[in-house]
Amino acid sequence: MLFTTSSFSKGLFCPILPTQEKSWVNQSIEDYQTKAFRELLKQFTVALMESAVCLRNTSVVVVILNTGEVYIVVSLSTRSDTQVIYVDPTTGSLGYNGKKGIDVFGSEDEALNYITNGSRWLLCKSRTYARAILGYSALGSFGLLLVATKLTSTIPNLPGGGCVYTVTESQWIKIPLQNPQPQGKGELKTIQEFAEIDIDGKHYYCETRDITRPFPSPMPLQNPDDEFVWNGWFSRPFKEIGLAQHCAILLQGFAEARVFGSSGQQEGIVALLARRSKLHPGTRYLARGLNSCFGTGNEVECEQLVWVPRRNGQSVPFNTYVWRRGTIPIRWGAELRITAAEAEIYVSDNPYKGSLQYYQRLSKRYGAHNIEVTDGVNQNKSPLVPILCVNLLRNGEGKSESILVQHFEESMNHIRSSGKLLHTRLNLINYDWHASVKLKGEQQTIEGLWKLLKQPTISVGISEGDYLLSRQQLNDCQGELVYNEDFEGVFCLRSRQSGVIRFNCADSLDRTNAASYFGSLQVFVEQCRRLGISLDTDLASVYNSGGYTAPLPPGWEKRSDAVTGKTYYIDHNTRTTTWMHPCPDKPWKRFDMSFEEFKKSTILSPISQLADLFLLAGDIHATLYTGSKAMHSQILSIFTDEPGKFKQFSAAQNMKITLQRRYKNAVVDSSRQKQLETFLGIRLFKHLPSVSFHPLKVLSRPPACFLKPVVNMFSNFNDESDLLSFKRKDIIWICPQSTDVVELFIYLSEPCHVCQLLLTISHGANDTTFPATVDVRTGRNLDGLKIVLEGASVPKCLNGTNMFIPLAGPVSSEDMAVTGAGVRLNARDASRFSLLYDFEELEGELDFLTRVVALTFYPAVRGKTPVTLGEIEVLGVSLPWRDIFSKEGQGSKFYQCLNKFKETTNQSQETDPFLHTNPFAGASPANENVVPPVQTNTSSSICMDLLTGDSMFPESITQPPKRNVSSVGGDFLNFSDNAATEHQVPETNIKFSSSHDGGLTADSAAQHYLNCLKALTGPHMERKLDFEEAMRLEIERFKFNLSAADRDRTLLSIGTDPATINPNGLLDDLYMARLCRIASNLAILGQVALEDKVTAAIGLETNEDDGIDFWNITRIGETCSSAMCEVRAVTHPAACIPSIVPSGGGSQSHFSCSQCERKVCKVCCAGKGALLLPSYNSKEMSGFNNLLSRSGSSHGNQTDSVPTNRSSILNGVICKACCSNIVLDALIVDYVRVLVSLRRSARAGCAAHEAIDDVIGLRSIDYLIERNKMSDGQQAAEVLKKLLNGEESLAEFPHASLLHSVETAVGSAPSLSLLAPIDSGPQHAYWRAPPSISYAEFAIVLSNLSDVSGVVLLVSPCGYSTADSPTVQIWVSNKINKEERSCVGKWDIQSLISSSSEFYGPEKSGSENDVPRHVKFTFKNQIRCRIIWITLRIRRPGSSSIHLDQEFDLFSLDENPFEHSRRASFGGTVQSEPCIHAKRFLVAGSHVRNDLGLASQRSDNINLKSWLERAPQLSRFKVPVEAERLFDNDLVLEQYLSPASPPLAGFRLDAFTVIKPRITHSPSSLEVGIWDNSLTCLEDRHIFPAVLFIHVSALQVVRSESLSSTLLLHYLH
Repeated sequence: MLFTTSSFSKGLFCPILPTQEKSWVNQSIEDYQTKAFRELLKQFTVALMESAVCLRNTSVVVVILNTGEVYIVVSLSTRSDTQVIYVDPTTGSLGYNGKKGIDVFGSEDEALNYITNGSRWLLCKSRTYARAILGYSALGSFGLLLVATKLTSTIPNLPGGGCVYTVTESQWIKIPLQNPQPQGKGELKTIQEFAEIDIDGKHYYCETRDITRPFPSPMPLQNPDDEFVWNGWFSRPFKEIGLAQHCAILLQGFAEARVFGSSGQQEGIVALLARRSKLHPGTRYLARGLNSCFGTGNEVECEQLVWVPRRNGQSVPFNTYVWRRGTIPIRWGAELRITAAEAEIYVSDNPYKGSLQYYQRLSKRYGAHNIEVTDGVNQNKSPLVPILCVNLLRNGEGKSESILVQHFEESMNHIRSSGKLLHTRLNLINYDWHASVKLKGEQQTIEGLWKLLKQPTISVGISEGDYLLSRQQLNDCQGELVYNEDFEGVFCLRSRQSGVIRFNCADSLDRTNAASYFGSLQVFVEQCRRLGISLDTDLASVYNSGGYTAPLPPGWEKRSDAVTGKTYYIDHNTRTTTWMHPCPDKPWKRFDMSFEEFKKSTILSPISQLADLFLLAGDIHATLYTGSKAMHSQILSIFTDEPGKFKQFSAAQNMKITLQRRYKNAVVDSSRQKQLETFLGIRLFKHLPSVSFHPLKVLSRPPACFLKPVVNMFSNFNDESDLLSFKRKDIIWICPQSTDVVELFIYLSEPCHVCQLLLTISHGANDTTFPATVDVRTGRNLDGLKIVLEGASVPKCLNGTNMFIPLAGPVSSEDMAVTGAGVRLNARDASRFSLLYDFEELEGELDFLTRVVALTFYPAVRGKTPVTLGEIEVLGVSLPWRDIFSKEGQGSKFYQCLNKFKETTNQSQETDPFLHTNPFAGASPANENVVPPVQTNTSSSICMDLLTGDSMFPESITQPPKRNVSSVGGDFLNFSDNAATEHQVPETNIKFSSSHDGGLTADSAAQHYLNCLKALTGPHMERKLDFEEAMRLEIERFKFNLSAADRDRTLLSIGTDPATINPNGLLDDLYMARLCRIASNLAILGQVALEDKVTAAIGLETNEDDGIDFWNITRIGETCSSAMCEVRAVTHPAACIPSIVPSGGGSQSHFSCSQCERKVCKVCCAGKGALLLPSYNSKEMSGFNNLLSRSGSSHGNQTDSVPTNRSSILNGVICKACCSNIVLDALIVDYVRVLVSLRRSARAGCAAHEAIDDVIGLRSIDYLIERNKMSDGQQAAEVLKKLLNGEESLAEFPHASLLHSVETAVGSAPSLSLLAPIDSGPQHAYWRAPPSISYAEFAIVLSNLSDVSGVVLLVSPCGYSTADSPTVQIWVSNKINKEERSCVGKWDIQSLISSSSEFYGPEKSGSENDVPRHVKFTFKNQIRCRIIWITLRIRRPGSSSIHLDQEFDLFSLDENPFEHSRRASFGGTVQSEPCIHAKRFLVAGSHVRNDLGLASQRSDNINLKSWLERAPQLSRFKVPVEAERLFDNDLVLEQYLSPASPPLAGFRLDAFTVIKPRITHSPSSLEVGIWDNSLTCLEDRHIFPAVLFIHVSALQVVRSESLSSTLLLHYLH
C-alpha cells in the first residue's frame, strides 16, 4: 500500500519553527496520533529510507526519427508518468503542452510507441538512453542537448533521503537544425568547442534535495543558490516550458561519501561536498583574485557531513562543518611568461575594490546564530559573525608572493576602518606553509596549524541535529525545526555553525587542500565524538584530561541504579544500557596533542578514509582550474605506514604535473575560458553574437492544417498537409498550369504573434515555376484578416533554398503614406542610411491571438507554366497559456501583479490597466519634471510581460520623493547603479513621473512636441537644428508617446519636412561612422556592466544609487545653476520650456569628478557609460585583461578591442568637460536606441495583456476578487472527466479556436472564453450576445482531426428561462465551406426546462465536487471531423421578421407561449430583453493519430520526375566562386570568379545572408535577466526587422595571362 504524508505534513510543519512556537504543532500531532496511523507511518518511513526514496530511477530516451525529428522522453523518479518533449527541427525550440495522450503518458513504453507509431525499429534513426538531462540550448544551426549516460551514486542516502549522483559519463547530442539564419565561422567554432567541455567526474546533482546550501537546506529543490548552479542558463529552455524539474540542477566540484567505523564495526558515514562558485569562473591565469562580481578565482565551499544511519524508524543524528577556500580576495593577477620560471604577479591600482562586498556575502551566508547549544564549550558565543582567513602564502623577503601578503593585510585594515562590515569579526592569520615545512618539517607544520586553528574553530563551531521521521518525536526536539516539501520528515537542529574559516594560497590548490584537510580533521574527530563514535585507541586514556564530564549524545539518558547507586547510561536509540559513559572525552582535545600523540591515540582507518576524499577532491579542483591533478598531495597520507615511499613517487609526479600546467596555461586556457563562459551563459554577445536564445516556434506544423484544399496537377497528390510537415522537406507541390493565383489558408496550431514566414524554394530544372511574389494576411479568424506584406518579391534560388520573410505586423495605410519610410519603401536610391537608429520606423500591429495566415502566391509568368510550392513554415511567439490558466509559473507572477494593481486602485471599475496603454507612462526614463504621459488613464502603467512572467515596469519606476532629479536619464534606465537582480512584481505605489495631475490627450502631446520644436528653431522655424538638438527632440517625442508616424503627421501639419530634423542626416559620413563604432562599443560594454551587476548581486543586497545613471541626458533647456559647481559645462541652454525645466533650476546634488577632481553638479555630469570609454576621453588605459578576444569572426559592430570587465569603474563620476564630444554623442545615441527598444517591448507587453483580456476577460472586477471553485487543477480534471465520460476535451483553448468572429454584448465575457478551460476565468462570468441578436453561430476548429462523440454546453450561472432557452443545431466538416458540412442534430433546450427545474435561475452554491449545470448533445455515432458548427437560436415573441440567410427553421418562429421577466445579464433583477448566452462549449471524443511515416510511393512519381527535369527556356548555369575574403569587420566581401567563366549577361545571389548581432544598445534596468534580450521573448528583430543595404559593383582586372572577375558586396545593417 503506497501513500504519501505530504498532505499531513503541510498542516503540521513550517519551514523554520522556533522552539517556543511548538504548542500548535503538538496540538496538531495529537489529532493524528492514533495507533493505526502511527503504525502505518512507521512502516512507510522505514520502507522509504531503505529504498533511498526512489520508486524508480529517472530514465531519459532521446529518439531521432528517420525524418530528422527529435523527441526527448523523460520518466522522473519523482513522478509516476512520462513526458515527451519535442525539439522543433527548424528553430530548435522545445515543445510541451501537458496533454495526456499527446505528450503525457503512463509509461515510457507507451510514449515510445506513440512517437514511433508502434514501429520503433523501422522509424527510429537512433535512440540514446540516459539517466538525466543536464541542459539544452538552440544555437542557430544546431541544438545541443547534454545528457548524463552514466551516474555514480557517490552519496547514496542523505539523512532524510536524497541521493547525490556524480556524472561519470555524459554525451552531447548535436541536433542539426534547418534554421537558415546565417552563422559565422567563429560562432560555429565556438559551438564545436562548447560541446567539448569536460563534464565527467567533475559535476554532481541531487534530484530531490537542495544541496546548493549547507545541510540541511530549508529551501526547496527548485529554489537553489545561484552562486553554485552551473547550468542555470543551460537549463532555461526547460523552465520556459514548465518542466524545470526535468533538467538536473548541476553543481561543479566533488561529492562523495565513505563508511567508517571503529573496532571493525560500521558506525558512521562521512561525506565531503565541495561546491565551486561560478561568480568568477575561469582558468588559473584568467581568473585570479576578485573580479567585478565580487567573486574570487577558484572559490570553493566545502562541507563535511557526518551521520549515523538508523533503522526501524529511529531518528538519524548528524552534524556538519563548512569552510571556504579560494584565491586572495583583492584585485590582482599574474602574467605568465614562457621564459620565466614563475608568473609575474601584479596588483591593480585599486586593489581593495569589492573586498568589502565579498566579506559581506560570507557574513550573510554564515551568519546564523545557534538557537540552543548543548556543549559547555560553545555556550558563550559572540554575537559577531567570525570570519577567519588563513593565508598560506610565502612571506619571506624576496618572495614573489610577499606583495600579496602585504596587500591582504592592508585590505583587512581598510575594511575594518570603513566600519561597513557590520556584525562581523574579521581576522587574518599568516602562516607561510612552504617555509614552515622547509624549516620545521611536515609534522611540526601541522602542529603549528592546529594551534592557530583551535580557538577560531571552536568559536565557529559545527551544526548538529537529528532527522526525525515520526511526528511523535517532535516533543523531544529542543532546537530549530527545518522542513520543506522536498522531504517527508523534519530536521531538529540543536546548534548551527556561526561564521566560517577560509583557506587560501596563491591559486587555492595544493597548500590550500592540505591545510584545509588538517583543519577539518580535527573537526571530524569532534563530529564523531558528538555522535557517540569513538575513534580512540587503547592509548587514548593516557592523553585524557581528568575532571571533565562530557554531555550525552542524542537519545541517551543518565540514571542511577536503585540498589547500588551506581550510574549507568541508557541508549534509547538501540534500547540498550551500559555502565560506561558513551563520550567520556573532553571536546576538541586533539587540538592540544602533538602529531605523534594524535597518531597513537586515534584509530587511523577513518582518518585514511577522510584523506582519500581530500585527495580526490584536490585533484578535481586542480584539474578544473589548471588542467592537471594536484601537487604535493603526499602530505595527506602522512598518517600511513609508508610515507617515504609515497614521497619518492610524488617528486617525479610533481615535476610532470608542473610541465602539464605550464603547457595548458599557455596554450589551452583561452579555449577553456570560452567554454566555461558559454556554459554559464555569460558573454554570449561575444561568443555567439547572432544567436537568439528565445527561438521562435514553428506553428504551422500539424496539428495545423489548411482550411481550404490545395489543388495539385497530379491527382494522386491529394494530401496538402505535406506542405506543412517537416517530414516532407523535399516536397514539390505542382499546381495546375492554368492557375493564376495560388491562395492558401493556414490554421495555426496555436495562437501567436506571427514573426516570420519561411519558404522552401522548390522547383525542377526550370526555376521560373516557383512564384515570383507573395502576399501575406494574418488575423485571429477568417473575418479579421489584415494585409501584412504585399507583393514581396521571391528571388529565383536553387531548389531547396530556405528563405526567410520577416513579418512586422499589419501597418495602417495612413501611417504608411505619412512616414518617409513608407514613401521610400520601394525607392531604388536612399540618400541617407539610418545608421544611428531608424528615424522612420513603421509600427505594425502586434497580436498574440493570430490564428489564420493567408498566403497568396503569384506566378512569374501567368498561365504558361505550372506553379510549384515547397514546404511552408510560419514562425511566431505564443503566450504561456498553460501557466496563465493554471496560475502557475509565469502566470502566477502575472496574477500577483494584477491583484496588486487592483488593490492600489481600490478595485475601481472604471480603470483598465492593460488596454490602450501608454508604453512609457510609468516606465518613462524621465524624472519628476517629465511632461505627463499621453493617455488620460494613469493606471495603465502597470504592464507585465506575459511571455516571461516579468513585470513590465519594476520598482524603480517610483521616484523617491526626496530626490530632485532633473535629467532625462532617470531611475528606470539606471542599471549601472540600481539594477534589479530578480524579476519582481512591482510595488503597489506606482506613480507617474509627472508634475501635472491630469494626463495629456494625443493632440496635447503633439502640441507639446511642436512647442519643443519651436523652442529650438524659433517661433517662425527660421533656425536649423544641429545633431544634439535633433536627438533631444527625439527624446521628447518618446516622452510624449508619439510614434514616428504621429511625429511626421504633426510636422507635416505645419509644413515641415521630417527629413530636415532626421539626426541621421545631420552628420558627415566620417564622423557618423566613428560615432556608430563608439556607440556599438558602448552597447557591448553596457551589456557587460549589466551582466556583472546581476551576478554580483547574488547573495548580496542591491547597491545604493548615487543619482547618476548610465546616460544622464539633460532635458531641453536645462542648465547648470548651482553656485558650488566648478565645472559649469552646461550654462547656455538652446531653449527654455517652462513645462519641462524645473522652476528650482539645476540639481543641488554635487559630486567629485574622477578625472579633474572638481565639484560638479548632476547636470554637468556625464553618464556613467562614459567611464567605460576611457580611451576616447584620455590616453589612460587600465591594466585589466581584454576579455573580448577574437572568437573567430567579428560582425560589424562587434569589435575586438573592447574590454569587457570595466563595470567596476562605474562607481565613479566624470564631468562633461572631461569627456570628448564624440563620447557624449555616443551616450545620447545609445540612449535613444534604448528608448526605441523599450517602446517596442512595451507594445509587445500591452499586446499580450490585450490577448489575455480577449480570452478570459481581465476587465471583469469579479475576476480579481473571486476564486473559481475549480481552480485546483486536479479537481478540474475530475470534473471534466465526469462531464465527458472519460473522453478527451477536443475544443479547449489555446489548441482550439473560433473560425469566425462572434458578436458579443458590452460587458460580456469574450467569445473565446467559451473554449477556455473550465477552471479559468471568473466563476460567475459568461458570454452573452447583444439583445438584438437572436441567432449566433460558432465555428470551432478542433485541436486536431478527431472522432467526436458529442458536445457539452455548460449553462450560464444565471440559468435559462423559457424566454432565452436556445435551440441548438450542430454541423461538422473538415473544411471551411458550409456547403460541405453535415448536420448532426438539432436539440431544443426549452423541452429540458419544461421537464426539469435544474436549469432555472441562478446556480446554487454547493459542494466543490459538484459538476456544473450542463446539457449534453450526444451523437449517435462518432464522427471524424476538424470543424464543428454550433448554432444557438432563441425565439422572439411576436417577431415578424424572417432571416432566411441565417438558416432559420420556419417551424421555430411560433410565438413563445411562456413569457417571463428576463434577468439582467449578470444576475441582476431588472427586466431586460432576452439574449443568447452560454458558459462553455466542451467537445468530447478522441483525437486521430497522425501517421508519422513518410508518404508512400505514388504511381505518378515517374511523371512527376520527368516533368521536373524539363529544361527551362532560358539557359542558366552556376558560376563557381574560386575564393572569397571578408575584411573591414565583415563589411566588405570580395568574391573571385574563375578566369574560365564565360561572359556574364547578369547574375543572381543564392542564399545571400548577413549576420545580425543581438546587442544593439546598452540594456536598461528593466532588462535584468542575463539571457533576456528584451522584456518579452519577442526580440527587437522580430518586432521591427532590420534593413539591409547592399551595394554591388563588378570589376574586371586585366592581368598578364588571365582575366579575373571580382564581385564586391558592401552591406550596412
